Amino acid sequence: MNLRELSAHLGLSQTTVSRALNGYTDVAPATRRKVVEAAERVGYRPNSGARRLATGRSQALGIAFPVDRNLLLDPHFIEFLAGVAATAGEKGYDLTVSPTTGTEDEVYRRFARTRTADAVILSGPAVEDRRIALLNGLGLPFVVHGRTQTPLPYAHVDIDNRGAFRQACRLLLDLGHRRIALINGDEGQTFARDRRSGWQEALAQAGLADDPGCPSCCGAMTEENGYRFARTLLERTPAPTGLLCSSVLLAFGAYRAIRDLGLTVGRDVSVIAHDDDLPFLRPHTLDPPLTVTRSPIRKGGEQVADFAIRLATGTPIDQLTDVKPVDLVYRGSVAAPASG
Repeated sequence: MNLRELSAHLGLSQTTVSRALNGYTDVAPATRRKVVEAAERVGYRPNSGARRLATGRSQALGIAFPVDRNLLLDPHFIEFLAGVAATAGEKGYDLTVSPTTGTEDEVYRRFARTRTADAVILSGPAVEDRRIALLNGLGLPFVVHGRTQTPLPYAHVDIDNRGAFRQACRLLLDLGHRRIALINGDEGQTFARDRRSGWQEALAQAGLADDPGCPSCCGAMTEENGYRFARTLLERTPAPTGLLCSSVLLAFGAYRAIRDLGLTVGRDVSVIAHDDDLPFLRPHTLDPPLTVTRSPIRKGGEQVADFAIRLATGTPIDQLTDVKPVDLVYRGSVAAPASG
């Protein structure tokens, strides 16, 4: 069946059937259900080109892929993308990943010009992210995984990074630690800035805001950086007795550095990391098991895709913002300091 024949079969206008199949909210739920069930029963599949011309919608979500950043080697991005793809597929949407070798501007302009994406997904927002103003100017709906500083309203899904690291640092303080170092991600990105803020707030409340025994390092969240940063921090005098790491990958490196220096995790140095629940990194299998703040990044991707589809089909931006609390999972990598 084509659209005209399906419409005649249901006794509805072609406009109503088209809008029902494309998820428009102005179609009554009972009508939409009737149309979708009939389309499935007769095996109707809309022509994508005709649908785009008729509705102005592509039934696709867009993501810019900066080739020079090697995101396919970043397990956090891959797991996030898997969540986006899972929800998009469940809801009948395609996912368009468009490569760029320079800035992402041209990709977004192309999405807006060709209407090949109903909404765009932004990941890894900077503290001040110029993409927000660009997409607003293009009139292209978008959802941000994370938050950024801007007076413009925007849909977003985030976790409470500040609260997570404030809570983690307070745990170490409550156990008696007074020299707590931070091994952070790229502090040009909002998540890392917020984690630093949480760490600093907890230290300030304990009177340690400017204590030289509480240093920090930041950079790409890799195991090698975790090793290098931890070794640098632990070779200081006096050395920190607690480490807060922005990812399990950094903590893997920190564990190696601690052992190479003849120290013991959980006895000489307590370690806490943020766990994005990556499938090949299991912090509970480390020796000793790693204490974490935990929030699955795949679920974040699923919710971002859901928000993007809802935004593209008319849901107001102010109904599409969510900042989730983060769990703290206590394990054997944390204990009271062995000495002062």
